Amino acid sequence: MILGMSLNVLALVVLAGLGIGGVLYALMLPSLENQDKRNRRLAQVKSLKTDSTSKRAEVDKQQEGQKRRKQISESLSELEEKNKSRERYATKPPLKVQIKQAGLKINVRTFYIYSAIAGVGATFIALVMGVPLIYCLGILFAVGLGLPRWIVSYLRKRRVKKFLAEFPNSIDIIVRAIKSGLPLNDGLRLIATEAREPVQSEFRRIIEAQQLGMSVPEACLRMYETMPCSEANFFAIVIQIQSQAGGNLSEALGNLSGVLRARAQMKAKVGAMSMEAKASAGIIAALPPIVVILVYLSSPDYIKLLFTTDTGLLILGVSGVWMSIGVFVMRQMINFDI
Repeated sequence: MILGMSLNVLALVVLAGLGIGGVLYALMLPSLENQDKRNRRLAQVKSLKTDSTSKRAEVDKQQEGQKRRKQISESLSELEEKNKSRERYATKPPLKVQIKQAGLKINVRTFYIYSAIAGVGATFIALVMGVPLIYCLGILFAVGLGLPRWIVSYLRKRRVKKFLAEFPNSIDIIVRAIKSGLPLNDGLRLIATEAREPVQSEFRRIIEAQQLGMSVPEACLRMYETMPCSEANFFAIVIQIQSQAGGNLSEALGNLSGVLRARAQMKAKVGAMSMEAKASAGIIAALPPIVVILVYLSSPDYIKLLFTTDTGLLILGVSGVWMSIGVFVMRQMINFDI
């Protein structure tokens, strides 16, 4: 009987607990539902914030890319305008600049004095040899005006050729200096002190211009005025773009060095392929003088008429003009610009 009463009490307690739990659950259900809704709402808000943040970052990245592209485009347009004026100045420079590009240490006045001495000396020798006066005047103008300028042009081209042979190695040294942690200025100073001529003198001008207050890009752009080759212009453009738009300078200069070496290889390949045509042109151009010398050695009286009579001198002059035209045409046919 006592066991039955304890079971009844236990059942009443369980039922009372369930009833109280049900009442509490019924009372707490709205707050639990509200809490669940609140958590879901917070999760949605957080996801929206995350999405908006990522979208904003993507938009900012796109805007930054567009801004950088616009800045690079403006820099290229500005450089293009500058290059047009500098190319006109470099392709047809005045005599003073040509002498400087040839690496000569004389001024224009000294150049004209040397030209006059050469012209007068050649004319005097022609008069002593009995050349008519009208032809002596031609010799005076040819030697006094043409020959010195041709020498300056030859020295100018030879200096550019030596510069191009050493320039890629100098760029590689600058790239290694930048990768090792040195600033660009130290790399330029290294080339200005350790490189071979004429690269050393050109980079020394950059350092001197920088010491006078000019920025590195502007000083590099001036190198094209004293070294009239597109490779020097490429180097200045890379430095100018990197200073305005940023980027990996060592990678850009490394790519430039590869391009310059590829251009040099292409020039060498074209020169080898055109060597047969150049040899043929040289043989054709050398035949008339060789024939004249051989005929003079075998029959001097027969060939002297060309040098002792007016008709012979006229024939020599006309033949020389036509021969010069033919040599010029052949030279243009086998002269490939890379």
